[in-house]
Amino acid sequence: MENPSVNDLSQILPRVLVVSRRTLRKNKFVDFVGEYHLDLIVEYGAVPVIVPRVAGVHKLLESFKPIHGVLLCEGEDIDPSLYESEISSLSPQELDEIRKAHASDTAIDREKDSIEFALAKLCLEQNIPYLGICRGSQVLNVACGGSLYQDLEKEVTNKLPEERRIKHIDYDNYDGYRHEVKIVENSPLHKWFKDSLNGENMEILVNSYHHQGVKRLAQRFVPMAFAPDGLIEGFYDPEMYDPKEGKFLMGLQFHPERMRKNGLEEFDFPGCPVAYQEFAKAVIEYQKKLNNSLSVPKKLELNPEMENKRKILVRSFSLARSMYTRSHSLKNPSRESELEVGADFLESNTALSVEQEMRLNEMGATMRNSESFSQKLKLDEEKQRKAMNIMKKMNVERLSELMAFYHLMGKISSEVLERKLHGSLKDLNLTSQ
Repeated sequence: MENPSVNDLSQILPRVLVVSRRTLRKNKFVDFVGEYHLDLIVEYGAVPVIVPRVAGVHKLLESFKPIHGVLLCEGEDIDPSLYESEISSLSPQELDEIRKAHASDTAIDREKDSIEFALAKLCLEQNIPYLGICRGSQVLNVACGGSLYQDLEKEVTNKLPEERRIKHIDYDNYDGYRHEVKIVENSPLHKWFKDSLNGENMEILVNSYHHQGVKRLAQRFVPMAFAPDGLIEGFYDPEMYDPKEGKFLMGLQFHPERMRKNGLEEFDFPGCPVAYQEFAKAVIEYQKKLNNSLSVPKKLELNPEMENKRKILVRSFSLARSMYTRSHSLKNPSRESELEVGADFLESNTALSVEQEMRLNEMGATMRNSESFSQKLKLDEEKQRKAMNIMKKMNVERLSELMAFYHLMGKISSEVLERKLHGSLKDLNLTSQ
């Protein structure tokens, strides 16, 4: 038997999209995502959905919905044309040296760029939680109008005094390499690593491997950490950071997921996995909000026949309201038939529900004495219950006779009411003269 919860969106675990990176293995392309990213997403209650780096996928992102979060991480250098508005200050010789020194990263992958920037744009437009690690932080900054250094050694390190120079990458010791960063007070990073900070220096050792980084930080972001050479190692949007409300927009240049002791499962600091934990918390809350918005009932669509009856009913109430508020009879007797539907409705609904009362209020009906009206509603409801009990005991013939009698009484009442309205109008005219 099919489980009814299968089709219930509220039972689906939140989905985090992660774009793969392409490499060449045995003369074939292979897509991959670092295991630590995937492990942490699963550990904190979400499901990683890998978006393959395949031509044309950036046009198919709607097919991956619902999207509750996006995590962008490793990959090649971002196409400089996406953030450089002026001619690069680097000479052709320097650019050639960079390509040789960082051969595995400088091969621009425009297809990956198109997929990830499309996802970043989607997150920014729909406030989907976003966590960018390393390249993912650079994508976020560029997507929001920031720019990057094309090579830190050429553009930053070589221009600094010796004591401020640091390496951001060590090809011989990827996971083991560490360098200092200074954490900004009262930032999310400060909260996560507070118990590991040494006195007032606010520094921790982090793992990173990148030769590019934030040059101009997009205006909406606030720095959370700096390397000794001044490079921004973490940033976030304060207006979009509240995991309990499903808000998360952050970029980390370093790799907290790889900061582990001797390659073991134990992290260097308790705060290392918290970025993923808080991100997952925001993803879960975002899913709840999205599900709530999807559960709103759709507008009722009526077939042409029912829609016509609805319009006649609304028209009947409108005419009745006009008679009530203006205290005059219809000048066009042929339009009296339009009141029949409204009259039938009122005859079959002697006790108005709360919804009907609200609807009448919206249409302009005046309730002069709400307390007495409320008492009348209760009295009518009691009468209706008693009448219902009596009628349940009647046979079909008796009910038919009763229905015909009340229909006749309704017609008579309408005629008398119309005469009284005519009489009231004449009295009013005489008085005004």
